[in-house]
Amino acid sequence: MRTKILTSLVSMAFAGYVTVAVSAPPHWSYEEEPYWGALEDATQPVPLRYPYAECGIGKHQSPVDLADEKIVKTRPLNKLAAQYGTDTPSFINTGHAIQVNTSRNFTGGLKVGKELLPLIQLHFHEPSEHVFGDKKFPAELHFVHVNKDGRIAVLAVTIDIGKENAVFQTILDNMPYGSGEENSTAGVSLKLEKLLPSGVSTGNSLTTPPCSEGVQWYILTKSITISAAQLEHMKTFYSNNARSTQDLNERSILSN
Repeated sequence: MRTKILTSLVSMAFAGYVTVAVSAPPHWSYEEEPYWGALEDATQPVPLRYPYAECGIGKHQSPVDLADEKIVKTRPLNKLAAQYGTDTPSFINTGHAIQVNTSRNFTGGLKVGKELLPLIQLHFHEPSEHVFGDKKFPAELHFVHVNKDGRIAVLAVTIDIGKENAVFQTILDNMPYGSGEENSTAGVSLKLEKLLPSGVSTGNSLTTPPCSEGVQWYILTKSITISAAQLEHMKTFYSNNARSTQDLNERSILSN
């Protein structure tokens, strides 16, 4: 299975979707994207007053246009194996996306070379965040992995319109509509690998505030499909929750 890997030279602490801050961060929206870096937390002194500053001043931001620069094919890349299996997760409406959090005892993850990075959550964007020249997909799925040292890796899967996806329908059916609400009692088992393209073996930034850099992206070149009706169902939760593409700034896009 071919993958494209976008690497970063900067290492930052993890923040983003799994937040461990004591105080609640400032509210943000996709409509405010040009001003994310200037959003203030009035309870904090400078420079902590601007928790999303990296969104504005960072040089290794995501997503990017994968057709915008020459792709390097000469460097050896680690093999990937998505060892997700089945889980009984929680369904969370984050206020920005529909998200599925894996259970506390879940042992699945993304194997990169010999290292297994635990899968902690997956979420969806409409339309896709990463683009391929003038090609933007109807949606994009992000599998988010966080290691014990806080290192983040995201496996991105573009979504096209076609055959209905049964696992995605289960996610839609169990997702609460209220912002910030969680459905942790559904007791539904999901075969997470069914959200990957067929044929997949079993340093950058987050694309949402705080836009922490140091994230390693793995972007599959093959898409999964959902039906047109499923896309419209997803848009009843969130639409246009995709960040615009960012400058590559001398980073390399690697492909095997």
